[in-house]
Amino acid sequence: MIVKQIWTGNSYRNFNYLVACAETGEALAVDPLDHEKCLRAAKEAGWKITQILNTHEHRDHTGGNTPMVQKTGAKILAHKNAKDKIADMSRGLSAGDVIKVGKTIELEVLDTPGHTMSHVCVLSHTGQPALFCGDTLFNAGAGNCHNGGHPSELYKTFSEQLAKLPENTSIYPGHDYIENNLRFTLNREPDNKRAQEMLDRLQNQDPDNAYVSTLSVERDVNTFFRLSSPSVIAKLRETFPDLPEKPDQRTVFIKLRELRNSW
Repeated sequence: MIVKQIWTGNSYRNFNYLVACAETGEALAVDPLDHEKCLRAAKEAGWKITQILNTHEHRDHTGGNTPMVQKTGAKILAHKNAKDKIADMSRGLSAGDVIKVGKTIELEVLDTPGHTMSHVCVLSHTGQPALFCGDTLFNAGAGNCHNGGHPSELYKTFSEQLAKLPENTSIYPGHDYIENNLRFTLNREPDNKRAQEMLDRLQNQDPDNAYVSTLSVERDVNTFFRLSSPSVIAKLRETFPDLPEKPDQRTVFIKLRELRNSW
């Protein structure tokens, strides 16, 4: 499996992806908002884009669909419940479905509500697993729930699905928010040395050659995975003094998401 991460350079800081079969040259375009950059990258590599995956229905992830289809004839895949929100969908996806790309790639569909209620992530069936996670999981952060989502559902997605993935799973998010997210982690957990080291190393990184984290790294630096940290809880109780000394993880997650909304 070959993964090409494409930095759009727009104000939303989107990442687009091409996932290509080395044997056949067939490729899947993930959220190809900047269709021109995606098409150019595919042409340079000698790949043919045959499918488009939209992780969810927001325009900054679907906006390149029409010109991409016009240029390639690619089929659009997205969550089955997004069929009224994403034009010209060819395949509605459910949890456990498999997306095949060429002869060598299989991607398992995860139904991951929270950012929206029609969001999917896909996990590669490879020795080095890769998760294409749209706006559910970011490097050192979690998606917001402003436009059709719900924080309780996002917590369930994190706790019941993402937290159980292999530790070496590579994380490919829909946006580059790593610097701000690390600053939020340190605001909530000032003694997180791993997050500070990563911020020192990655601030002002070149997003055309962006750092790719793993689930193991995220457990160390992503405050939305660090719900039992005494430091996280202590800082949270400064803001929310009614919290008990040992709040449940769901409450911690939702309060953190509330704070991140206005941070």
